[in-house]
Amino acid sequence: MGINKNILITGAGNGIGLELVKIAANQGHKVIAVSRNINSIKSLAGVNSYSIDITKDRLVKSLITKLKSENIRLDIIINNAGALINKPFEKTTIEAFKKLYDVNVFGVVSIIRQSLPIMNKNGHVINISSMGGVQGSSKFSGLSAYSSSKGALIILTELLAEEFNKTGPSFNALALGAVQTKMLEKAFPGYKSKTTPKKMAEYILNFSLSGHRFFNGKVIPVSLSTP
Repeated sequence: MGINKNILITGAGNGIGLELVKIAANQGHKVIAVSRNINSIKSLAGVNSYSIDITKDRLVKSLITKLKSENIRLDIIINNAGALINKPFEKTTIEAFKKLYDVNVFGVVSIIRQSLPIMNKNGHVINISSMGGVQGSSKFSGLSAYSSSKGALIILTELLAEEFNKTGPSFNALALGAVQTKMLEKAFPGYKSKTTPKKMAEYILNFSLSGHRFFNGKVIPVSLSTP
């Protein structure tokens, strides 16, 4: 593979995902940007944007079929799409749990399963998790659905790294701490983080490009504070 990579990024329409798309494109990488709302990315140079709900496996399959028909091989997948509910456990319905897991877990499963046939064997899959999903970390009331789904994503990452250990690609999870996004405001109203989406995106992209040389099946905490 050359210096420039083919990078698929989910949750690309805002926050960290949007900054990832901008930075990757500016560096000359070919970006496949996936989001339900693509208004913020559809006109960006060097970016192929797709309006897709990753919880719909047939839509994910159609995207990968299109990429395959264009002879695109993926070097990097950054599973950044995520949903959050901040509500007491007793008031969180089973339907709400399922809807959140559809995005945070099953949507990731769909992206990875469908993409494997066009993924380079020395490629790198990054799953964006949360410090709240890490065993032994500080936990916060109201985030039972969110943090438990991010914990499931971490275990999935470890399992896939083992299953594909001999063939590739590599799998790692980044457990993010507080980043100043709309999701943070929803989880911790009024809390201000020193970490901007752009700064975090720079770190994630750098790790996606080189981290698999040193890590596989690992969960890397990326946090300056609690939360």
